[in-house]
Amino acid sequence: MNLKTMNKTTRSNMITYLMVIVAFVIVQVMMAGGNISSSLKGQLVPICAYIVMAISLNLTVGVLGELSLGHAGFMSAGAFSGVVAAQCFSQNINNPVLVLILAMIVGGIVAAIVGVLVGVPVLRLSGDYLAIVTLAFGEIIKGIVNNLFVGLDSNGLHFCMIKNTLEMDTDGKLLINGPMGLLGIPRIATFTMGFVLIMVCLIVIFNLVNSKSGRAIMALRDNKIAAQSVGINVTNYKLMAFVISAAMAGMAGVLFATNFSTVVASKFDINTSILVLVFVVLGGLGNMRGSIIAATVLTVLPEMLREFSEYRMLVYAIVLIVMMLATNNPTLKNALGSFGAKVTGIFKKKPAKGDNANG
Repeated sequence: MNLKTMNKTTRSNMITYLMVIVAFVIVQVMMAGGNISSSLKGQLVPICAYIVMAISLNLTVGVLGELSLGHAGFMSAGAFSGVVAAQCFSQNINNPVLVLILAMIVGGIVAAIVGVLVGVPVLRLSGDYLAIVTLAFGEIIKGIVNNLFVGLDSNGLHFCMIKNTLEMDTDGKLLINGPMGLLGIPRIATFTMGFVLIMVCLIVIFNLVNSKSGRAIMALRDNKIAAQSVGINVTNYKLMAFVISAAMAGMAGVLFATNFSTVVASKFDINTSILVLVFVVLGGLGNMRGSIIAATVLTVLPEMLREFSEYRMLVYAIVLIVMMLATNNPTLKNALGSFGAKVTGIFKKKPAKGDNANG
């Protein structure tokens, strides 16, 4: 199959995949040549985590059409459960890549379970009410983690909400120390694994959106009453999108946390949820490619402007305004669409000499 025989949606998805792959290759070449600063190199894994957060939230906000302000809560649930799992797996597995993969699976499953527990009652609401309840959920998760103590010894894991009551052997190790957060995190996250996670999430989202279930989810977004009238189960499809989005956020949390030595629960507060929502809104609702670009630019920009500390936030605010105006400008969208059509036209199969229209 070539680009000529693909439909418009498939071509757009392939361009997104290609864009991510090309960016990954360029960064790898620059790293091999020593052309990337140490500060930017340290941001590569967080950028990948924020990209996954942005495209997963876009599934809820852009595709499903529901405003969620608790996405950082799913990230937190995945991060803390995934890091605890990684430290347990590290006892018997020496391959850090395998440990990270297993930890992300655990983090994704835990976040998905939390998504079900939250989604079943919450998704009966909509609009501002849903936003407020999800915001409260994120704060509840932060409060629980701030009072959670987890230890590991030869007898396994030990949990409690009061530090002095945590019973462990003398050789035990404290993994989560309440407000001090995660301790002794194995720094196993890599840029390559971040790239793989982005590609996996894009494949899942694009295949979901282009499936029968995806069309049902978008029908609910466009007109809930009309969708119900043709037999679409509102609760099931809403919960499907919400849980998949939560699972991806959980895996992003594991990737993010394993890039640092210590992580506290306050890192996943309302500010993180708002930041990810900004990525989604600036990139365009339902536009995964735009979310990738917005997450990358707005994560790198503050660090690049650090030397202009007096004007850093002013420039950052101006960039936000310009991006908002640009992404909502029909003229610019049409121009970009025309440019994309020209680029894809280069790869279209040209007819051989002597062939005609009837040939």
